[in-house]
Amino acid sequence: MTWSNEPTPTDIGVAVIGAGYWGPNLIRNFLSSPDTWLWSVCDLDVDRAHQVLGRHTSVTVTNDLSDVLSDPRVEAVAIATPAHTHFGIARACLDAGKHVLVEKPLALSSADAERLVGFGAERGLVVMCDHTYCYTPAVQRIRADIRSGSLGRIQYIDSVRINLGIIQSDADVFWDLLPHDLSILDAILPAGIEPTAVSALGVDPVGAGRACVGYVTMMLPGDGIAHVHVSWLSPVKIRTTIIGGSHRYVVWDDVDPAQRLSIYERGVDVANISATDDQRQMMIQYRSGDMLAPALQESEALAGVVAEFASCIRSGRAPITDGRSGVRILRVLEAVDASIRDNGRLVPLDVHSVRQ
Repeated sequence: MTWSNEPTPTDIGVAVIGAGYWGPNLIRNFLSSPDTWLWSVCDLDVDRAHQVLGRHTSVTVTNDLSDVLSDPRVEAVAIATPAHTHFGIARACLDAGKHVLVEKPLALSSADAERLVGFGAERGLVVMCDHTYCYTPAVQRIRADIRSGSLGRIQYIDSVRINLGIIQSDADVFWDLLPHDLSILDAILPAGIEPTAVSALGVDPVGAGRACVGYVTMMLPGDGIAHVHVSWLSPVKIRTTIIGGSHRYVVWDDVDPAQRLSIYERGVDVANISATDDQRQMMIQYRSGDMLAPALQESEALAGVVAEFASCIRSGRAPITDGRSGVRILRVLEAVDASIRDNGRLVPLDVHSVRQ
């Protein structure tokens, strides 16, 4: 690959807004992408932005959003600012004719997220969520296997996302960690298979003023179920997801680079006939087969996000993690909040739907 010090006609001009926690990762990936040209970085702290970029760069630094909005070279904007600013900044970018990539969450309410999706659709612009885990090789493999039917009907999903801290000042553990699992579920499940009801419980045993440990149960169509455990108070970091299909089971351990995925040729078969409980018990068969550990090529997920963003801008197709997926995730988070307020009541979800 030949690298140039000047943009090519096919490069997509980009600006990054926010150079704090996540912004530097976006900046690095846009700079290294063969599909994009980073023109500017906007941050209230210009010294911090300069420090992220380093001494030898032609990227413009500004603390004025209007500089980005008025720059005709900038076709697309990546937003990595505090969550409460996402809607306002994304709306301004869409009004200025810029495609947007927004760090999670897309907005602080599903209503505002739907408005952003509508603004983008009216203007023919890409609205994409930076749900980075969906672009890991492991999730891409799981998504392909589920959609090919090799796992069979999805019966259950168990996920554990726990670690020690960081206790957030502006969000509870659900809004901090759960979007990762919700975005993964949204990406891997086939269209039309999404949570129909949610129950959640959370506790604050350390007096942080917000839930630090939580459990979420989601009902899926066809007697399926998904369960997620999130915590800021675990002495060990665990990132494990088990997906049970009628044909195969998948175990994803994201903290084990040597064997992230394990696919088991195991399962339970029950004769589908009219029978008494005793007769049915005799007809249960357990399948015990091989375990496959597929070789996955390690790659940075955020590079996949940038490539998907650029590809969708060029082609006009919807990203895997488009604005509608952001709306669906926010609807589940809102249902989680409602369930917690009502002591874990099962809250129905309206799935009428945001998919197109």
